[in-house]
Amino acid sequence: MAEHGRAQRLPLPVVLHREHDRSVGRREGTVRRDGGALGADPPGEVTGIVSVGLLESVIDILAQPLTDDIARSHPGIELRLLTAYSGHLQQWLDSGEVDLSLLYNLSDTPSLAVEPLLQERLWVVAPPDAGLAADSPVPWERVLAQRLVLPVNGHGLRALIDQARSAVPGEPRITIQTNSMTVQKKLVLAGYGWTVLPAAGAAADVAAGRVSAAPLTAPDVERTVVLGLQRGVRASPPVGVVVTTLVRLTRDLVRSGAWPSARLTGPRLC
Repeated sequence: MAEHGRAQRLPLPVVLHREHDRSVGRREGTVRRDGGALGADPPGEVTGIVSVGLLESVIDILAQPLTDDIARSHPGIELRLLTAYSGHLQQWLDSGEVDLSLLYNLSDTPSLAVEPLLQERLWVVAPPDAGLAADSPVPWERVLAQRLVLPVNGHGLRALIDQARSAVPGEPRITIQTNSMTVQKKLVLAGYGWTVLPAAGAAADVAAGRVSAAPLTAPDVERTVVLGLQRGVRASPPVGVVVTTLVRLTRDLVRSGAWPSARLTGPRLC
């Protein structure tokens, strides 16, 4: 369940729907799978509506570049970006509410074709005065000694956290649980404890000096970010354009270091 923070700063052509706006997504997020009235378009122009599922943790790092690229190269495509938990995005992809989606730690299913894009480490995030740094990994034992703001049970990220801490002696001191990554970070800044996020979810805040963060170690924990598409559904021209653009941008972000602690794992799509 995502938070409202950045929708107004996305330039057109984008409509950003959050998880609690699902009724809006159903009404407006249907893709014209024929790409619109292509016969009426100028030669070579691709038009249509494409609904894209994005994990909340990648919004800051990926939504703006994707929007800018599509607006510049294919102004006839209208993007509709929807954010939610990975599990809910998977359900929306299954039902056709989105045409493609970023998900994590998911393999192929009978209804979905999945392509791995990258693996990224989990990071610990703390106030700036904690002095955490990207080049100094922090062991889980140190993290568990802090007060913690964590995702709620049932969240995919919480499952990764619980798996990692099960290998470390001691019980965590959980002060607050939330279903919003943005709330996690705000509560860290308010002094309620440290938190754990995917690297992409902390990158912009670290760069702005709002938080300090570091990769987690002992044990290392990674998640695999994948691109999901409906199996057996032929992608329309606008969907194909967005898939290619999203994959290219993801690779560029990893190679440039803008997506911290990430390594490419595919895909075969481009």
